[in-house]
Amino acid sequence: MIRIGILGYGNLGKGVECAVAKNKDMELVGVFTRRNPDSINVMTDGVKVYHESEIENMRDQIDVLILCGGSATDLPEQTPKYAALCNVVDSFDTHARIPEHFANVDKASKAAGKTSVISCGWDPGMFSLNRLYANCILPDGKDYTFWGKGVSQGHSDAVRRIDGVKDCRQYTIPIEAAMQSVRNGEQPEFTTRQKHLRECFVVAEDGADLARIEDEIKNMPNYFADYDTTVHFITEDEMKANHSGLPHGGSVIRTGVTGLNNEHTHVVEYNLKLDSNPEFTGSVIAAYARAVYRMNNEGQTGCKTVFDIAPAYLSNLSGEELRAHLL
Repeated sequence: MIRIGILGYGNLGKGVECAVAKNKDMELVGVFTRRNPDSINVMTDGVKVYHESEIENMRDQIDVLILCGGSATDLPEQTPKYAALCNVVDSFDTHARIPEHFANVDKASKAAGKTSVISCGWDPGMFSLNRLYANCILPDGKDYTFWGKGVSQGHSDAVRRIDGVKDCRQYTIPIEAAMQSVRNGEQPEFTTRQKHLRECFVVAEDGADLARIEDEIKNMPNYFADYDTTVHFITEDEMKANHSGLPHGGSVIRTGVTGLNNEHTHVVEYNLKLDSNPEFTGSVIAAYARAVYRMNNEGQTGCKTVFDIAPAYLSNLSGEELRAHLL
């Protein structure tokens, strides 16, 4: 059994817990938190909650520690720190800082003789793999990524920080005409506004200036200013009834040409439609935790990404079983 520890028990931590329960070769040995452990009730019978400070004392009981904190401030500190103690997996998703994060985690892992995987999930993660495969197969081509329809947790949080806003769910919605143009192999050039729409469902505080809130949302730089954005004001009951889930998904598409005269056009598409973003992400992470465990047992150390890990390491099936049933 692969003994799994989870650090952080928000949406992603709960998703990882569900994924571990689905894998018969894994067991959850503990959930670790910065909060008061007594304030947290986990779903798995018999699993204890510990304060984060207990990880060092329990590292011999953990084969892989899965880090479920945020990419902005948690993971840049936590992943290198715990990579010096355990084999670790994280879902770091700040694309521009991945090279820096990789270098920090790689140094810590190699010094400790441990194995790590960073930026593991569906984007970065499964989408990254499909971009790479399609680029290798169709070197003369162009990549497109569409996200949604789904809840953007970062954008929702940004709206909740506006004065007068009690709650928000922000949906990222791909523009169907843009996607169809790509699927037709036309290789269009898009502005940001031409690829996605943003739709906000906002619960405002009593007496709040709705016009001001809507204006602040639509003109928020880096979040909404470059998009066509629709704002709906709803009640708390409507929010609870209609927007309590965390769906997401999207498509990675590459179009390319082959033939000496570029006479043939090809379209490669990988699509996800997710009822629960954190549960699917947790499921990807669990598979890569298996890979980390196996690679460390083979003596491979340092930091890896999804690009470095052969698919067979993700499966609990033997090579013979994979060749017989999936190849």
